This record gives sequence, structure tokens and C-alpha cells, in this order.
Amino acid sequence: MPGRPGADLAKKKNLMWKQGSKVGGENWLFFYPLLFYFIMPVINAGCQSPVAPKETEKTDSAKVRLVTLDPGHFHAALVQKSMSDGIDSNANVYAPEGPELRAHLDLIKQYNGRAEAPTHWVEKIYTGPDFLEKMISERKGNVIVMAGNNLRKTHYISKSVEAGLNVLADKPMAINVANFKELENDFSIAAQHKVLLYDIMTERSEITNLLQKELAQMPEVFGTLDSGSEKKPAVRIESVHYFYKFVSGKALTRPAWFFDPAQQGDAIADVGVHLIDLVQWACFPDAVIDYKKDIAIHDARIWPTPITLSQFAAVTKNDRFPSFLKPYLQRDTVLQTHGNGQINYTLKGVHIKLTARWEYKAPEGSGDTHYCLLRGSLANLEIKQGAGEYYKPTLYIIPLHDSKQYDDVLQKAVAKININYPGVAIERAGKTWRLVIPEKFKVGHEAHFAQVLQRYLRYLRTGQLPAWEVPDMIAKYYTATAALEMAGSNAK
Repeated sequence: MPGRPGADLAKKKNLMWKQGSKVGGENWLFFYPLLFYFIMPVINAGCQSPVAPKETEKTDSAKVRLVTLDPGHFHAALVQKSMSDGIDSNANVYAPEGPELRAHLDLIKQYNGRAEAPTHWVEKIYTGPDFLEKMISERKGNVIVMAGNNLRKTHYISKSVEAGLNVLADKPMAINVANFKELENDFSIAAQHKVLLYDIMTERSEITNLLQKELAQMPEVFGTLDSGSEKKPAVRIESVHYFYKFVSGKALTRPAWFFDPAQQGDAIADVGVHLIDLVQWACFPDAVIDYKKDIAIHDARIWPTPITLSQFAAVTKNDRFPSFLKPYLQRDTVLQTHGNGQINYTLKGVHIKLTARWEYKAPEGSGDTHYCLLRGSLANLEIKQGAGEYYKPTLYIIPLHDSKQYDDVLQKAVAKININYPGVAIERAGKTWRLVIPEKFKVGHEAHFAQVLQRYLRYLRTGQLPAWEVPDMIAKYYTATAALEMAGSNAK
């Protein structure tokens, strides 16, 4: 990491002197930052060097120190729902004052105050209008967590990696083609500064997705992935999300901008990113994807989800539509939310049909749902989450040729799975097999954020991401934003 200019060091010295730091005199105060800038990067590869803390903060310089930047989505708080070894309990927040910041802090307070396994975060907050510049100049953390307004997110990412800071960002990191080009450059800048830019892909931690991937990589069970066709794709994947939902036991209040595609992003560029990621991760694990050669988008479309004013008010606590949503209003009473999108594309010659949808409220007893079908030469692997599954994700194995020999092969495969996932079994469901998964592995969406964080911490310790992660993230955001651009052209 390049050294800081002398003027910046002198400024830091003066600031620390004014704060009354007592570490051995003014001369030592001047050289103390140099210790961290030139020695700590060698010790803590992949993490930005910390500045000297105040005595009262008791910051461990070997730990990851989180900074949350402009939180506007509950995912920012879920990163801190549990404590993790190696992360300092002091966390800094830089954001404008307002309901989004208060909602974030309320969730952190809820986690600190719960009876079972309470957290012990100490949140240090800065709300000045120059919060972004202040975050960069103060450098109180070495991992910047972002989950909020997606219109600003790519810019925040750029400024952070340019400053030599690691970034853990909620999806999406880009919501249009211009964002994508900027993001692609950000990955190059991150590599130059030896910092890690990574997005939060929670769906990789969901147990049925994990086991579908495992079975797809067993040729004796799945065979090989079909190439399919546009009419009969080899991969069909779909998610349905709901605007009205509960988070950590309480009804979620969404900001009004969540319904603006210019700020939140269309469904394809938002939740669609999770689906694109799952396809790449499950069908081509550890493979480097070159978006310029491996991806072809054949068709894409978008269509709205109607939301009434009363529904909008229930979700946002606003009793009127703000002016920026006026272009999407029908008869001034119904919001035509950009809530749905579909892509037909090929990845390395495999035909994929991907659908991302939003509805207002889930049926009683259900929540966000996921569907995924992988077609193989020996069997299909299908995840369903409908009424027949009691709205719980369930994985089915559908042999193309049912036989006793195949049943024996499948039993042996399940025995292999039990090495890492003890207790997994299969049971007959007509001519198909249903995977029976112990409840201990069904930890739920909110717990997946801690699992992603642990994965990221491992990468920070080694100072690098797996070789395929960066090109595959670039390919993922290319697919989402290029498809959205095509869908927009088709709608005209």
C-alpha cells in the first residue's frame, strides 16, 4: 500500500495531540502512525492499516474493524447480528442523520439487548454532511460494510477502494451499465491496492442450494449438465420476494426510495443477482467466467407489480407517494413498481431461464420463495418451496431412468454427503426421491450473513479471494446490467 503524504501524517499528529492521547510524548505521536502504515500491512496482509485509537477504545490492531457506510437496508445490521472472533466490538457508522440510520442503530441495539447470545457492539456515529470524506480521512476501520441506496453504492465502492479500504457490499454493487463499467474498474483498483472487494451472497449458504450443488457435481448421480434449448432450458431458476415482511421478529419499514428503480434497481439487477450467482456457482464451480466470451443474452423483459397507496404506506410509513415515484404512478393511486424481470441467456453454452419477482405480501405461513431446476443426463435436481412443501425449500432428485441400480448409487452418494452433513437422508416421493435434511442445517436467511462474513474473514487472513471470484463477480454484474438494458430496449 503506498505511504500517506507527509502533510497527512502531520495532520494526524495534530489531531491525535488535540484528542489528548497519552502514548509517550509529541515525538512519539508523530512516528506512531508510521508504524502502522509501513509495518502492519506486512503482518495483516489484505487489510487496511489502522490509525492509532484513543486509549478508551481499546482497539486491537490485529482485528478487523467494521465501518458501516450510509446504511439504508437491514442487511447492514444483519452483518452484525452475531459477534465473530477477529472483529473488534467497536464499530463506526458514517451516514446522514435520518430514519434509515435510526433503523440501523435500533437493530444493533436490539441485538445487544436480547436475552440469548447478546452482542456487545459499541457504535460510534458520525452524521455530518461530509460523512464519506470523513470516513476516508479518519480511517477508523479496515472493512467498509455497505447496504443501502444502490444509486450511490458504486460511487461509495470506488471511493473506498481508491483509498485502500476493503469493502464488503450487499448486492447489488451495480444497477445499470454505467455502474457496471465503473465496478469493473474498481476491481482493478482493489487489486492494485491489495484490498478485497466482495459482495454478500447469502444464498450460497442455504442448505438446499449447497446440497443441490454437491449432487450436481456427482456424475454417478446427476450425469452431466444438459445444454438445453431456449424452449427447454437446462436451468430454470426463480425467486419471489415480498415487500411486506418481518426482520428479526419485527415488521420491516422500507425507505420510499426502495420502490424507485433508479435508486434500488430493477428486479433483474437487484435480487436477480443472487440467481445469476447461484447458476454460476452451482453449475460451474471454481470456473473462471469470461463475460466477453462465455455469456450471451438472448432475451430479457421487465413488468410491474402494482402497489396501492395503502400498501405503500404499510411498508414505508409514508401516507403519500413522493415526487420521484410520480413517473410510475397509475391514476395517482397505484404504483407500478419495477418488481419483475426475466432473462433467457446462455452461460458456456448452457441455456438458462431466470425470473425474479416481487409481490406485496406472502401467503400466511410463508415468506420469500426459491425454485431451481437443473437438468442432467441421468437425473434432474429440483428445489421447490410451494404449498406442497409447506413453503420450506425442499430438494428432489428425479431419475430419468428409475432402477434399483440407480437407487443403490444414490444411497452411496448420500453416504458421502453425510461426511460433511451428518443426518441427511432420502425418502421416496412417487418416482422421485426427496432429500431429508436435519433441522440443525436450516439456520435461516438472517444467519447466512454471519456465514458470509466468516468466509470473507478467511479471505482477509490470506489476503486474497479465490482466483475465480473476481471474474465471476464481474460476469454476474455484466449479465444483470446488460439484460436490464436489453429489457428496457424491448419495452420501448
